Amino acid sequence: MFEVIIKSFSQLSTNELYVILQLRSEVFVVEQDCVYQDIDFKDQKALHVLGFKNDKLIAYTRIFKSGDYFEKASIGRVVVKKNERINKYGYQIMKASIEAISTFFNETEIKISAQKYLKKFYESLGFNMIGETYLEDGIPHIGMIKK
Repeated sequence: MFEVIIKSFSQLSTNELYVILQLRSEVFVVEQDCVYQDIDFKDQKALHVLGFKNDKLIAYTRIFKSGDYFEKASIGRVVVKKNERINKYGYQIMKASIEAISTFFNETEIKISAQKYLKKFYESLGFNMIGETYLEDGIPHIGMIKK
């Protein structure tokens, strides 16, 4: 069973923060072989969307209201544990994140910086590409908006 919990930074336990950072490091640094500064002092402004299966964190995003990251509300650090991706938890955590932006921030327009290879995934969730491809931490990215 997949369960989503949403917490502010101050509501996160030390253990929850640890498993979030472990999952982000496992995927973004180790799996994607990308050395970058994940701990960016933006977590304190975010709401954290945690996806659990059998009490284990397997999916995660962080969401921001307008002005806290981009001009528009945004979703970032979208991550699903590698061995769980086949179960489509990426869709579930993204739908929960989109709904949370509406619920907590009363906003519907969302901007993301997406890895280019995930364009079709985000399009299936209602996002559209804006601008040109750019490199972020050595990985091709695209800007996308959902209205």
